[in-house]
Amino acid sequence: MSLAPAFETHAQTVAAAPATTLPAWPTIYPTAEHSVLARSIEGLLADPRVRRAHWGVAVTALDGTPLLGIHEAELFHPASVTKLFTTSAATAMLGADRRFRTTLLMRGNIADGTLHGDLILQGGGDANFAGSYTLPYRAPAPHATTPLATQPDASTLPDLDAFATQVAGHGITRIDGDILGDDRAFEDTPYGEGWSVDDVLWGYGAPASALTVHDNQLELTVTDAGEPRTPHLDTITLTPAVPFYTVNQESANAPMPLGVWSGGYGQNRILIERDPGSRDFRVVGNVAAEHGPARQKVAIDQPAAFAAAAMQQALEQHGVSVSGRAHAVHWDSGFTGSLLAASRTPLPAADAMHLFQAGSEAHCELSEAQAVPGTTQLTEKLSPPLSEDVVLTLKDSVNLHAELMLRNLAAAKSCERTLRSGLQLERAYLTHAGLDPEDFVFYDGSGLSDKDLVTPRATAQLLAYNAQQSWFPGWKSALPIGGVDGTLFSRFTQAPLRGHVYAKTGTLGEANALAGYVDTHSGRSVIFVLMVDNHMPGSHAEREIMDRIVAAISASL
Repeated sequence: MSLAPAFETHAQTVAAAPATTLPAWPTIYPTAEHSVLARSIEGLLADPRVRRAHWGVAVTALDGTPLLGIHEAELFHPASVTKLFTTSAATAMLGADRRFRTTLLMRGNIADGTLHGDLILQGGGDANFAGSYTLPYRAPAPHATTPLATQPDASTLPDLDAFATQVAGHGITRIDGDILGDDRAFEDTPYGEGWSVDDVLWGYGAPASALTVHDNQLELTVTDAGEPRTPHLDTITLTPAVPFYTVNQESANAPMPLGVWSGGYGQNRILIERDPGSRDFRVVGNVAAEHGPARQKVAIDQPAAFAAAAMQQALEQHGVSVSGRAHAVHWDSGFTGSLLAASRTPLPAADAMHLFQAGSEAHCELSEAQAVPGTTQLTEKLSPPLSEDVVLTLKDSVNLHAELMLRNLAAAKSCERTLRSGLQLERAYLTHAGLDPEDFVFYDGSGLSDKDLVTPRATAQLLAYNAQQSWFPGWKSALPIGGVDGTLFSRFTQAPLRGHVYAKTGTLGEANALAGYVDTHSGRSVIFVLMVDNHMPGSHAEREIMDRIVAAISASL
């Protein structure tokens, strides 16, 4: 069911209290050698499989009182635990019921069924426009095979279909201009600094854009219709099937490159490649019919241009011909400085007045800068409330949606609609919440950047601060729940932890993290933060040890 009603409205904000009432977080964490819990955790961390890794642990009461710490003041890679910080800032500063607008505009005049001009699809930061997930989030059935949110029929893009219906309803049967995908509501900075080139091909590394369609990802499916035991690539499809990308099938049956292919035909093995900026995928490998299709989510690396092409396709399916071309229009601020320096620059005092009030926004030339002169609005679509997107973003750890929250924060609170402005605003919120500004640095909203760093102590402090806010019950419920949903669906599946661990997972290379709340044997709820860097590649032992630490915390406190 939707968790939106559990959130509070714009009027109830975190920052009505004066700065003097902000928490002064304790900096000393007990590590008493004779603590039963400390001995239990030290024994677990001595496991030969994980003892060479670097571990950080912070455990506090719900009010932030430290209970135990191990390297809690040292910096770690948070991976997707970063989303705790992004969703907190967005909820507090934008408001849980904030919505985002996608608009269809026309420029020119209509005569005898022909639009003499352009059609403009203008994005306003909606992560769920023609989305690949169904909202509100539904927890999977107890025996489901996947913990991820339900997904609609990917063969259609219903929001674009509805827009095309509106165009045809105006009597337009021909457009002699172009179809423009307009993503100028944000600066054209699709990736966070420190993202790996290996990530941006895949759906989880999809670029951020103010104009997003189908979560800026496609499903590439490879099937084999041949005889069993004669594996090859037979049919390769991209869904949704928009005429934008092509697949190079001439080399589809070529041998896998040296070092990629291994083993026999017991599994499907494919390699997918695409050069940056290219519209051509190359797929090589082997797929055996008895193992079923091979599927992989791949990123749409030109979101606004793809959206324009999808809009043109929808129009043509409704009998509206287009003589021009589908293409994108972007906005670039021209900034060439340091993202780190810009994001860490304190905000002017005058700008801070409205930051922590969810209904208050910057008054600047945003609308004029984004406006397209001489246009008429044909139709629009409002997003679901932010609260529903927070649930999806945290439950399924959706990177793109976290990135868009950070940019929407900048668009609402700043005259500078950029990633660096979003990072600057997030930092202002976190320092307002009492976190030491030297305890964290973020280069993105999702945690995909290998430059993101945070201490376990700061993460615990954020979780304690959130627990004091009016919107906390809904935000906590949006976290993955052990053994129930999201990325903890298959963890903590047995009593007494099933349904009693609310936490965000994080995985990036050889970094792993888990942070949230656990109900203990004594009936209290406590905060825990577990972070590990530089564990052995290919190992999953650190996750097992993390889960056993959570069990020890629950049993001991």
